[in-house]
Amino acid sequence: MFQADQFPNLLVGLAAADDAAVYQLNNEQAIISTADFFPPVVDDPYDFGAIVAANAMSDVYAMGGEVLFAINLVAFPDTLNKTILREILRGGAEKVAEAGAVIVGGHSVNDKEPKYGMAVTGVIHPEAIRRKGGARPGDILVLTKPLGIGVITTALKGGQATNEHVAVAVESMKRLNKRAAKLAISAGAHAMTDITGFGLLGHGHEMAVQGSVDFVFQLSDLPWLPGALDYGRAGTFPGGMDNNARHFGQWVDFAKGIDYLYQDMLYTPETSGGLLIALPPESVPGYLEQIPYSTVVGIVTHGNGRIWVKP
Repeated sequence: MFQADQFPNLLVGLAAADDAAVYQLNNEQAIISTADFFPPVVDDPYDFGAIVAANAMSDVYAMGGEVLFAINLVAFPDTLNKTILREILRGGAEKVAEAGAVIVGGHSVNDKEPKYGMAVTGVIHPEAIRRKGGARPGDILVLTKPLGIGVITTALKGGQATNEHVAVAVESMKRLNKRAAKLAISAGAHAMTDITGFGLLGHGHEMAVQGSVDFVFQLSDLPWLPGALDYGRAGTFPGGMDNNARHFGQWVDFAKGIDYLYQDMLYTPETSGGLLIALPPESVPGYLEQIPYSTVVGIVTHGNGRIWVKP
């Protein structure tokens, strides 16, 4: 049976859900390790590869680290044109290069459905790690990307999404969280995570419960991608929405009168979403000025891990 005290250099492991594992090498360096993969969420192979890379590296940034290198994880049917795979890998490699890192290898298997991912290695000073826990009452919650990826990509699969809405969503997914994370650390962020498969409410709960605080989100302040709410009204929700609602719903309280549309949207999985950051109030104006696409979405209060959504 695994015992944490057997591995004193394992600073972040399985004890509490976090974005990546962290293993201390010496007094100045710790290694960050993470992996992620999924089937295509967009039609263009190059964009798919770039989105996967941005998503995988985001876990390193959410811990406060820098990416060193990545290893490709590939599942691809032998019945598809290899040009498609080449474009996927090119998209991933160029996004990793944009981050100042490099692809150093990989592994592939034959599979009926294409899947692509990365195992990513990063580095951080042991004292600079940002955990999901750590938010303090009075902190301001800032989100660095708009919500709604899940319904837009589901609408795309169903042939319902417009090219304009897809293009904006793709650019959002491809945007690296590197600069947003670096400036959050400089601004004194107490905690942060990236918003992906558990949606805003699921990942928000993970932060809140580990910090022994409550999060209060202001619905009217939440940013949405163009078209997202319309696709939600049309019912284009991915299956993960129901799973998230069933699992995290016990910790979430919606104010009376909040439409079920918004409740479902907030449980909906995101892909390569933004960072949710708990910042001290005095740091918020400067951070918003430096990251103009970020938005104040709520506050941290005394509590025990509950999420409150107000109109």
